[in-house]
Amino acid sequence: MGENKEKGAAKVTKGAKQKEGEKLKKKTVVSKIKEEVAEGDEWVEPGITEKKKAAAKSEIVKANKKVETKEREPRLSPLRLAIWGIGLTVWVGVVLIAVQWILSFAIYFALIRTNLVDSAYFSSPEVTLVYQAVVYALCLAIIIFVPWKLFRMKTSREELGVEGLPTWTDILLGPIGFVLSMVFAMGAVALMEKILPGVNWEEEQDVGYKVLMGGRQYIVAFLALVVMAPICEEAMFRGWLYGKLRSRMKALPAILLVSLAFGIVHLQWNVGVTVFVMSVFMCIMRELTGSIYAGILLHMIKNGLAFYLLFVSTPYLQF
Repeated sequence: MGENKEKGAAKVTKGAKQKEGEKLKKKTVVSKIKEEVAEGDEWVEPGITEKKKAAAKSEIVKANKKVETKEREPRLSPLRLAIWGIGLTVWVGVVLIAVQWILSFAIYFALIRTNLVDSAYFSSPEVTLVYQAVVYALCLAIIIFVPWKLFRMKTSREELGVEGLPTWTDILLGPIGFVLSMVFAMGAVALMEKILPGVNWEEEQDVGYKVLMGGRQYIVAFLALVVMAPICEEAMFRGWLYGKLRSRMKALPAILLVSLAFGIVHLQWNVGVTVFVMSVFMCIMRELTGSIYAGILLHMIKNGLAFYLLFVSTPYLQF
């Protein structure tokens, strides 16, 4: 019996030593990788593939860059931080509205008023799709690259919320967020109707498309409203703007600023209140997942339902 106990104790001691040896080996490997990243020395470690070695290096370099960026960024006083956040939010809203107005006036004065092109031509869904694509492309380019060139405000994929691919969590959160946001939005609109009874809370939203004729026009409008608009708007608001705000301020003020801007740029009270609530939920999902994919899906579901109610469920559907 005594011999068995001694053998069992020896086995336990041997197992514990092996585990300690493995932990020590892992620590040695990580420390060697860190030293190599810092000094650029070459080394070979048995059992460590080049792929694992490269992945470890990449993670360390990313972590170092984040620390260096935070150290370089000057800390702002609460007042300056508020001014900076509001200024960044106004920047996105002004760019989005200004690009649409300037482009519309340019088309009107350059083509329509000079009778070079009939105004009816610009009401076609195909031309409207091209116009909206140009607006979104210009807005994204101006919003991202002008601060980069003028103020060295570089934007990473992580800040945009597009690092990696969509996950099952994103796919699950999209529909859940849509249902919850619509419930809260209905309550918010009902409350605002009592606070502001003089506002037309039944005003129809101008989506750029009136009556659609033929399958091709339905496909074009669907691509514009249900696919392109959610992707581009999420990249601007829950992507660039939220990412920049969160780099310096806490989640709550960032969520409120982004959602206020998103509601205001829609330029309608009833739509603005609804999308404000939507934006709050999409910002929360961005905070939870670190990406904008769940918000894009929520946005697509909402616009898809609106598309169905406006065009498909009406008696004007003609193929």
